[in-house]
Amino acid sequence: MVEKSKKDEDMASDQIKQLHDDNFSAETADGFTLVDFYADWCGPCRMMSPVIDQFASEMTGKVSVGKLDIDASQKTTQTYQVTSIPTLILFKNGQEVKRIVGVKDLSTLKKLITAAMA
Repeated sequence: MVEKSKKDEDMASDQIKQLHDDNFSAETADGFTLVDFYADWCGPCRMMSPVIDQFASEMTGKVSVGKLDIDASQKTTQTYQVTSIPTLILFKNGQEVKRIVGVKDLSTLKKLITAAMA
């Protein structure tokens, strides 16, 4: 396993938008956006975080990536009926096209997302 430097992590984090109830619609309105519905207290969500970072880094220009804290943004969480986390939802022009629940590795995540984009 290749270790990532702090600089690499910061670069990946810079590519991930922090979403909340107020900016969600605008940030998912155009193109493909993968949204990670998570909570800080969620162990599986913490396991997915480096996978999401790597995905964002590798898919730059193809898919926007955002994270939404379900505790801080309950309106959006309820709108999309997110009841288990981590939940990843792929949006195309504001419309849900794919939903993935649970921990996935990078390869599986990329296959599922690229298939949904085809």
